[in-house]
Amino acid sequence: MKAKVHVTLKEGVLDPQGKAVQHALGSLGFGGVKGVRQGKYIELELAEKDPKKAKAEVEAMCRKLLANTVIENYAIDIAEK
Repeated sequence: MKAKVHVTLKEGVLDPQGKAVQHALGSLGFGGVKGVRQGKYIELELAEKDPKKAKAEVEAMCRKLLANTVIENYAIDIAEK
């Protein structure tokens, strides 16, 4: 199984990296960008064959390590190879 995890900052949490990207885009002539939020993309190869068990395992990984659930949200997509 393959798991794809998207981690993003929660609304209201300041995103200095996003602001830096927005400023850089403006400097390059892309002035129409009103906001940028940056996140993380993590792809995992899993030995688990059951999609429900795989998702539960990745949920635990996100809560324990992959995401700071105080300031970040995450979304998981489980797919067979």
